[in-house]
Amino acid sequence: MEKEILHVDCNKFYASVECFLHPELKDKPIAVGGSVEARHGIILTKNEIASKYGLIVGEPLWKARQKCPELIIVPPNFPVYIDFSQRVRKIFEDYTDLIEPFGLDESWLDVTGDRYKTGCEIAQEIRNRVKNEIGITVSIGLSFNKIFAKLGSDYKKPDAVTVINKKNYKDIVWPLPCSDMLMIGKATTKKLNAYGIYTIGDVANADDKFIKSLLGKNGQMLQLFARGQDTSPVRHMNLSRDIKSIGNSTTAVRDLINDDDVKIIFTVLAESVARRMRKHNLKGITLNISIRDMELNSFTRQCKMPTPTNVSNEFIKYAMELFKANYNWEKPIRSLGLSVSDFDYDAVVQFDISGTVEKREKLERLETAVDHLKDRYGCFCVQKAAVLCDEELSHFSPFEKHIIHPINM
Repeated sequence: MEKEILHVDCNKFYASVECFLHPELKDKPIAVGGSVEARHGIILTKNEIASKYGLIVGEPLWKARQKCPELIIVPPNFPVYIDFSQRVRKIFEDYTDLIEPFGLDESWLDVTGDRYKTGCEIAQEIRNRVKNEIGITVSIGLSFNKIFAKLGSDYKKPDAVTVINKKNYKDIVWPLPCSDMLMIGKATTKKLNAYGIYTIGDVANADDKFIKSLLGKNGQMLQLFARGQDTSPVRHMNLSRDIKSIGNSTTAVRDLINDDDVKIIFTVLAESVARRMRKHNLKGITLNISIRDMELNSFTRQCKMPTPTNVSNEFIKYAMELFKANYNWEKPIRSLGLSVSDFDYDAVVQFDISGTVEKREKLERLETAVDHLKDRYGCFCVQKAAVLCDEELSHFSPFEKHIIHPINM
């Protein structure tokens, strides 16, 4: 039996919810965006009218207003968006329990083998129900695998159903730019384009050995996807995703101009990340930092730590070493991020003569004790001396305000 997999994408989700709740905005260009005052002034999403002005997600609000002076900026209201997302999810549950969220506004559904309706009938029914019962629209892709189903939901918007099957996928999918396919980002697109590979069809038909030499195992996987050979299942709705990494980032209240400023921010981020890791009983070995300068140019760097850890002092140490090795202060810095991955669930601790392990265990016990104090009295009851040098810069709490994007339901 051929799989029938749906990918349901809520169109312009945040903006659609705001227009439903505030009908007076329906016929005006609106964007949901962060606060200019708090230096989070970028577009998170916009409605169809605003899209006609060439506005793009991630664009600074000041630049968007230059393109569209009449643009109305609405601050995000994530609790409301989560509520709408859960209401959409309830509709899905009437058709299957194989529901895999992909962020707050997208989900895969496996409706294979329904006794009463075809996948296309179910897709049309979900589209109509979401519109009539919740007040927003969705685009749905129906295909025999998850990758093509997602391409289908992107193919025709808004409020549409696109069927991609084994007979038509070469006509629909292969002419699309390779960047449209899941897991092909900007860097991979640039690398493929440099060798004359521009479309998904080009990826599918490229020489296997060449793709492997260019992209390694990831290239082999991408070729399977392009050829329609993705076999990954849709997860059961009660099966949570494994935690791959834990991180926090922030846009500072002012531009960072020296190493001391950077250390203050990394200290706050490292304490939040370490506390969250301890909450999940996790220790990681790969530390990643992200840097964005005042002109919004950004890059990431990562390193392997000597042993799995969840101690903030070690995160700060390696973050600063990475930073100093990779940034020359040509421009002030706007925002920083820090994350840890490659968790070791079965770490075997090997004691050494220098007492490194004993010191780490003492620090972990100390930081765990501080966690309990912060749980009871708030995140600012105990702080490292380093952050007190500039309380304006350090007075933010990524642990308390942490929201994951995309948000799993």
